[in-house]
Amino acid sequence: MGVPTVSVITQSFNDLVTSTAFKKGIPNMRMVFTPHPVTDRPPDLCRRYIEGNDTVSGKPMIDVIVEGLTKPVTAEDQQAGIISRPARPRLLEPMTATELEKYFLENDFTDGFPVVLPTLDRVSAMLKATSREPGEIVGKMRPSDPHEAWEYTVEMVATNAVMAGAKPEYFPAILAMASTGVTSLFSSTASFARMGVFNGPITKEINMNSGIGAMGPFNHANSTIGRAWTLISKNLGGSGKAGETYLGSQGTPMNFSNICFPEAEGELPEGWAPLHVQKGFRPSESVVSLFSGWSLNNVAWFSPMPIHDVLRGWLEHFFSTSNSSATFIMDPTVAKDIADAGFKTKEAYAEYLAKNTGTPAWLYWQTRQGELAKARQGVEPFAEYLKLGDNGVIPVSRFAGRGGRIPIEIVITGGSTNAYWFGGDFSHVTSTSIDKWR
Repeated sequence: MGVPTVSVITQSFNDLVTSTAFKKGIPNMRMVFTPHPVTDRPPDLCRRYIEGNDTVSGKPMIDVIVEGLTKPVTAEDQQAGIISRPARPRLLEPMTATELEKYFLENDFTDGFPVVLPTLDRVSAMLKATSREPGEIVGKMRPSDPHEAWEYTVEMVATNAVMAGAKPEYFPAILAMASTGVTSLFSSTASFARMGVFNGPITKEINMNSGIGAMGPFNHANSTIGRAWTLISKNLGGSGKAGETYLGSQGTPMNFSNICFPEAEGELPEGWAPLHVQKGFRPSESVVSLFSGWSLNNVAWFSPMPIHDVLRGWLEHFFSTSNSSATFIMDPTVAKDIADAGFKTKEAYAEYLAKNTGTPAWLYWQTRQGELAKARQGVEPFAEYLKLGDNGVIPVSRFAGRGGRIPIEIVITGGSTNAYWFGGDFSHVTSTSIDKWR
């Protein structure tokens, strides 16, 4: 519009905003940088930041802002529009295996581990596992909304599947994951993780493990399918460049193979539907369901309380960045005990949890300052809540559901060696058919 502006950004995002501005065709975007972070910092400290120097240029911040707002806007300044990804060669020049391994590592095409070199023969063998044409577009992916989405073909996905060490029979499952456009390396300062849960005949066809160690590094299919998701996200989706398209402050080891496992459908209690059926698919369909979250707690705690109340108590006091969704991954032993307690479906138990978990007082009042003011004025029921004290539990659920949907997912997997379970803040993103990629 011809009106100059200056964006105020913290220094940790220098590479990100500079790259994003260039990719969107605004190479001369006017910016000024403060120390990082500013979240939860007192106002007087933020004022000192503004009165200090730009942490990138070293110039007084006020001077940079004034110059940016008063300097005339040129035609070049007003350029905009996505700059497309530079074309990559389909084939590389001949190299030795050692040279290729070095090339892939130095160009950040790996997850830091050695990869299986994607020769023409290996990629061709992978492509035979699908009826789709090599040049067909599978989908688009990007690290997060500010970035452009990159599209990729069946052959490109096959190349990364080979690099991950996957067998050709796994390829339809990998294509299905790629088709969703969900990156396993989401760009946020929070260190997101991803999870893929598999259901249907394919889990038996490719010998996925839903028993002992299902979520660990003990099965070739579970591990390499999950690893392929990471390589696709890096090489085809533009994700995973630290400081630019990946900003997780600490990162998470769950990104390596992304928690990929099948549900133990044969161990489900009577009346408990498998996950893909809950999502609207037929029992005979092969499906992958993708989840996103930050953390999982591996809970091995025994109590005289019935286990369905142990899980309820844990959920009531569980705190995460996400306070409105949760996922339980239960050993079949736990699922059976809960079913025997009268919960005849997953949905019935999820509803019980949602309705019977309160909110710890400290968390309730921190997120409801308006209600806290009413409580101090004697307004009910808030005044009664306040009497419960800092260690009390307010009878208001964080998991009451949105639009009639209870945001608590239940998945069954494990070897029944003990009554253990995982709980965490993962939420369902999408489910998609694997069969259409055969």
